[in-house]
Amino acid sequence: MDRTYLIKPVIDAEYPMIDYGKGVYLYDSEGKEYLDASSGAITANIGHGVQEIIDAMTEQAKRVSFVYRSQFTSEPAEKLAKKIASLSFPELNWCFFVNSGSEATETAMKISIQYWQEKGVMTKTKVLSRWMSYHGITLGALSMSGHTGRRARFIPLLEDFPVIQPPYCYRCPYNKEAPECGYLCANELDNMIRRIGSEHIAAFIAEPIIGASGAAITPPQDYYKVIKEICERHQILFIADEVMTGFGRTGTMLACEQWGVEPDIVTLGKGMGAGYTPIAATLVGDHVMEPIVSGSKTIMGGHTLSANPQACAVSLAVIEYLEKNKIIPEVKKKGEYLKAKLLQLQKSFSFIGDIRGRGLMLGIEFVQNFVEKKPFPRAMKVTESMISIAQHHGLLVYPAGAGSDGVNGDAVMIAPPLNITFKEMDDLIQRLQETLQQFTNFYLKEVELKLEGDEE
Repeated sequence: MDRTYLIKPVIDAEYPMIDYGKGVYLYDSEGKEYLDASSGAITANIGHGVQEIIDAMTEQAKRVSFVYRSQFTSEPAEKLAKKIASLSFPELNWCFFVNSGSEATETAMKISIQYWQEKGVMTKTKVLSRWMSYHGITLGALSMSGHTGRRARFIPLLEDFPVIQPPYCYRCPYNKEAPECGYLCANELDNMIRRIGSEHIAAFIAEPIIGASGAAITPPQDYYKVIKEICERHQILFIADEVMTGFGRTGTMLACEQWGVEPDIVTLGKGMGAGYTPIAATLVGDHVMEPIVSGSKTIMGGHTLSANPQACAVSLAVIEYLEKNKIIPEVKKKGEYLKAKLLQLQKSFSFIGDIRGRGLMLGIEFVQNFVEKKPFPRAMKVTESMISIAQHHGLLVYPAGAGSDGVNGDAVMIAPPLNITFKEMDDLIQRLQETLQQFTNFYLKEVELKLEGDEE
């Protein structure tokens, strides 16, 4: 092609042309192999080219691919809603299907506000959140997001919903350790609610494990119990954003299960369609739906392709594939194996500051000073360089935020398809080791020289 007509993430960058995928590997048009160590955007939970999913697509397309949800329901949508309800907490029995995680979190925000309106409380219109969080790119979802870089261009259009620190134990702002810290970062929520006034707050939203903005920041054990108790005490709904963590990514259907905390609303996406179709969902508890069902009887929301039968059939096939092959029960063991391998690498590369996460959602934070946890200067673009070197070695990793402000730090996420084998994980580690070694041999030396020059 003489020119491109496609707007890409970096408009003038050169991207390899994808040809096909099989399992955990992708192949470009030049025949180069890439190990998909990030499941794309933590999405391709069962890898690429699974024939059973392709068959389900074909069969549904032979019947009907689209109906409008205000005119028809469909068998795939009804079955998928029932299946998801059976896999989640007992109270979460209502599914609102959308097309992306951003739509799911924005729908959750709107439902939480509508819930209070249906109960006659018209002042509860804010949805509080944390800094170093990401809930989507639409304006409502971005208002809830504490991702400084992604908010920057649109600040005049956004609400100031992020109000508390994340549970970032590696860089605790209080210089304490859990549980002796008394979960100060969680109790910040109580202070902010009192300052703002609970009469103005509809809900609090959080990612159980922080994704793109924090490279798998994982809270200490009782963090969410404290959060949930604060929400209940102040009559505020708790929304768990499980767009990235849902469908087994951390070793359980929902990550919240691991902390024994039941949200009022849950958002799902990414692994729900595993990359085979655009689909996401907002799950709503019976108690949240009750005033709506007995009141207006309609959720003010929806999209042209909501509950699309083609997408729902594919998502149902993905879930059935996970169940049939007993994939989720193996995630914990695989995650422990992969994390142990990463911790071994940490001993060989002093710029690896932290390894964190659960299941097959792991993060690596890079620092120039291991002892002081000092980040590299942002101008050095260490994350970008690491991703580029990895891709050269046929390894795909995911960029993530890090550092005390979520901006001036460097990190990547390692999150391969859930059905990756132990042999393939060894391949992943080998390619990662080659990446880290090249970073040491070439790029890191340039960084050190640059730093020395700046000091002079």
